[in-house]
Amino acid sequence: MAVAARIEEVRDEVSKLAKTTRSAPELMQSMARLLHDRMLKYNWVGFYMLDPNDANMLVLGPFRGAATPHTRIPLNQGICGAAASSGETVVVDDVNSDPRYLACSLETKSEIVVPVFAKGKVVGELDIDSHVPAAFGPDDRKLCEHVAQLLGKFIESHS
Repeated sequence: MAVAARIEEVRDEVSKLAKTTRSAPELMQSMARLLHDRMLKYNWVGFYMLDPNDANMLVLGPFRGAATPHTRIPLNQGICGAAASSGETVVVDDVNSDPRYLACSLETKSEIVVPVFAKGKVVGELDIDSHVPAAFGPDDRKLCEHVAQLLGKFIESHS
């Protein structure tokens, strides 16, 4: 299957999940599983959410892939912190050349982090690592931003 067709199929499946899931943690788990299992270059897929007791701390939520030592990330650290602080998607083609990268796997070569907004504020983010350099092109970015938007809208409508 061509990459564009796979991305479109996964996009449709994620949209269906957002309509049929009952809780945000369940939705994040299903989204992480779908992206990890269906997108071949997505080797680690997870969500970090802002700690309700500390607005300057991201806390690891549902994820698929190897365990990570980074279960809590301050907003001023790493690529995850940069995306949450700026409210903008961050794509890093070569994590070894980015001083913000918090190493968690020697196999990780590239990363994309997309903020999740609810009611106009960043509430978390989607983080994806790949063992392939420059794994995240424009179509991947659109898919990941779509996933983050769906999650944000779900959180808004269920809180």
